[in-house]
Amino acid sequence: MQEKSEFQYFTLSNGIRIIHRYHDNNVAHCGIIINTGTRDETEAENGMAHFIEHLVFKGTKKRKAFHVLSRLENVGADLNAYTSKEETCIYASFLNKYYDRTLELISDITFNSIFPEKEIEKEKDVIIDEINSYKDSPAEEIFDEFEDVVFKGHPLGRNILGNIKTLKTFDRESIKTFIGNNYHTDEMVICSVGKINFNKLIQIISKYFGNIPKSIRPYKRKDFIEYKAVRKELFKGIYQSHCVIGNVAYKRSDPLKTSMYLLNNILGGPGLNSRLNLGLREKHGLSYNIESNYTTYSDTGVFNIYLGTEKEFLEKSISLVLKELKKLRDKKLGVLQLHIAKQQFIGQLAISYESKLNELLSIGKSYLSNNKVDSLKQINQRIEIITAETLLEIANKIFDKDQLSTLIYYTK
Repeated sequence: MQEKSEFQYFTLSNGIRIIHRYHDNNVAHCGIIINTGTRDETEAENGMAHFIEHLVFKGTKKRKAFHVLSRLENVGADLNAYTSKEETCIYASFLNKYYDRTLELISDITFNSIFPEKEIEKEKDVIIDEINSYKDSPAEEIFDEFEDVVFKGHPLGRNILGNIKTLKTFDRESIKTFIGNNYHTDEMVICSVGKINFNKLIQIISKYFGNIPKSIRPYKRKDFIEYKAVRKELFKGIYQSHCVIGNVAYKRSDPLKTSMYLLNNILGGPGLNSRLNLGLREKHGLSYNIESNYTTYSDTGVFNIYLGTEKEFLEKSISLVLKELKKLRDKKLGVLQLHIAKQQFIGQLAISYESKLNELLSIGKSYLSNNKVDSLKQINQRIEIITAETLLEIANKIFDKDQLSTLIYYTK
């Protein structure tokens, strides 16, 4: 029997990389991740990557939209996709015996979509509705607008959904131009987690992906290098006030990334005992939603704290947030505090990896961007060696009050 924790790798002659983890379960997961997202768009193309992600389900050279959707749905499988600032992913969860059927369909919609004009116009209306729906949710909209503030003038700051003005200009020709410019085989990874022999998996993948013409990405992304702290306030017709405070942080390949994740978890991670939750919600009852987040990109990262509260409590809430940041800048964690924080983080990671779909997307992204994947054991080892001195150093850099940007949605 294969070692269940083992990652197996292969590269097709056209440059498409493959990563597989054997897992003894009836349900399997696989997908293709393409290193193309919102940051690869020109200003006139804003929203294109996400638009294409919608349209690949609308018909191929041999399937109409209904047949694309039914091909896996008819056997109880789940087909889905997402677009981020840096990647586009099409993935599926299915019974193990449908590996061939799943990979054939993913190949078909990735490389043979025809983008019917009728579907293009219909999907524009769908995404315009999605954009308007998003604007009705300030707790979601504020995160994207905060990144626009932090990455002002850089492609990383653009909204994934795009905007209505650019969306209306998209047609089949501009879609195919974007794909030709940005979808390259050396920037694609097929990932799999399931109960299948690796050699058999390679045979199936080779059958459906091996004849795709080789293409090498000719450009390098524009790095984000110029950050300046900004405070921006907007008045909106909403019931609550919303606030995001944050800074740029470490990129995906930075050795300090794991330490930053741990520090973020201590401050405002999902645990009810995070410092922000205890301080603002449990002790003072000021905010139902209070959290901190850390997102990595290939050349930078972003850290933020979000809170929603009543208008009269906003300034006090912000003051308490800044107080918690100051504590982490001024006082090193004790031995017991650090030990507990590490054990909590390790436990959370183990639970998240219980979802094999989460694991699929995690290993696929890691292999795509770093050309390697660390096991959970290796990640845990990196967590265990983090020192209190390192966390203090990071806190003084990332939580520097003079380097924090702030975006506030006030109620009128």
